[in-house]
Amino acid sequence: ETLFFEMADRLAEDGWRELGYKYINIDDCWSAKQRDAAGRLVPDPERFPRGIKALADYVHARGLKLGIYANLGTLTCGGYPGTTLDCVEQDAQTFAEWGVDMLKLDGCYSSAKEQAEGYPEMARALNATGRPIVYSCSWPAYQGGLPPK
Repeated sequence: ETLFFEMADRLAEDGWRELGYKYINIDDCWSAKQRDAAGRLVPDPERFPRGIKALADYVHARGLKLGIYANLGTLTCGGYPGTTLDCVEQDAQTFAEWGVDMLKLDGCYSSAKEQAEGYPEMARALNATGRPIVYSCSWPAYQGGLPPK
């Protein structure tokens, strides 16, 4: 967490924001190893003791935006809880409530069928939150390698 707060300060105070560097992006391994009792993703309490919402608020107060990583499938590439088809809407709403501005949705541990349903469903779910969230969809990377077919 401290690293992300410090990077937000550096981008805002050292002139990087004015050069177009607007996003602080959290990659894989940010979440706890299990969802909470309601089935929601939760940040790892040791890595992010103040939570993602507090980080988003801090980043926004500096004129920046926050991006986060998730993964369509049972697990993230790093082995943390993934976004299965039954969790797409809940996860989109969670990210919106936290104030996330960009979502990178990877595809480890997902089938072609899950990808065909889940990636478009996440787009719909993000739009339904009412919060503008940039959607970085990794689906093409899973369609026959790189460059994708």
